[in-house]
Amino acid sequence: MLIAIDAMGGDNAPECNVEGALSAAAEWSDTQIVLVGDEARLEPLLKNKPSNVTVRHAGEVIGSDEEPVKAVRRKKDSSMVVAGRMVREGEADAMISSGNTGALMTTGLLVVGRMDGIERPALAPMIPTLDDVGVLALDLGANMDAKPQHLAQYALMGSIYRSKVHGIAKPRVGLLNVGTEPGKGNELTKEAYPLLAALPGIHFVGNVEARDVLTGNCDVLVCDGFAGNILLKTLEGTAGAMFSLLKEQFSRSLKTKLGAAILMPELRSLKGKMDYKEHGGAPLLGLSGLVVKGHGSSDGNAVKNAVRQARIALQAGLVSSISKEISGK
Repeated sequence: MLIAIDAMGGDNAPECNVEGALSAAAEWSDTQIVLVGDEARLEPLLKNKPSNVTVRHAGEVIGSDEEPVKAVRRKKDSSMVVAGRMVREGEADAMISSGNTGALMTTGLLVVGRMDGIERPALAPMIPTLDDVGVLALDLGANMDAKPQHLAQYALMGSIYRSKVHGIAKPRVGLLNVGTEPGKGNELTKEAYPLLAALPGIHFVGNVEARDVLTGNCDVLVCDGFAGNILLKTLEGTAGAMFSLLKEQFSRSLKTKLGAAILMPELRSLKGKMDYKEHGGAPLLGLSGLVVKGHGSSDGNAVKNAVRQARIALQAGLVSSISKEISGK
């Protein structure tokens, strides 16, 4: 398999992407990795380049603050667009980018192409849970608005993902809402509820409140991109604030410092459990090719884990499985 990495995307680019690519190449020698970006900046970072890592030159970069549609249409030689074109034309089996989320969504739609039968692709990251199983949540930011039928498509795609990639035989699908009763919520969730309940082959468990997401009461969490992105950012912010408070408390005296030293292995384990870098990235489900979105502040480890994630999805035939289920062919 061949995976293209947008080497210029992300806050720590290109160094983090090169580091992650080299680590992934060393671990999976059967995978070809193409770093797409400015050759003049990449080559000095690849002094000991293995045979399964190559560079594809792309002379432009889409910045984090650029308007997505304009940037994708005007910067056809940008690293993100070139990687997307490689997927569309069959030169790459998947692409990974930690760059501008809106631009990547636009690249997915305009360059890679949307899957037949899917109206709106969804960003589907894993949210860590207390039981270490995690919950796949979608959509968490690809589309700010959604219709009830879009949520039904998210439920179907998410269920297939958890089944094919994570091996869960009968994934539990929940609908993010303000209450657990079927009649709760706004017009969107009220109309979406019966659609999800009627989906064949979907194990719908009903409404799920935000406070219960981390307890692992569902395997797939369905929501619109606006509510989903708020949920994700709230969880990230809360986790960061908790660890800051713990650090402050454990630094107050010699006694608390000794306690921190004793608890350090457990604290590191807890931090790792809540760390997005361990999950690598979020697939954009509903496209005709595999596109994985890395966190903007990804480091080398996160990029490597995104490669691992892409490999598993490719080996499971994720895109073809979703396409077959949606089209019925």
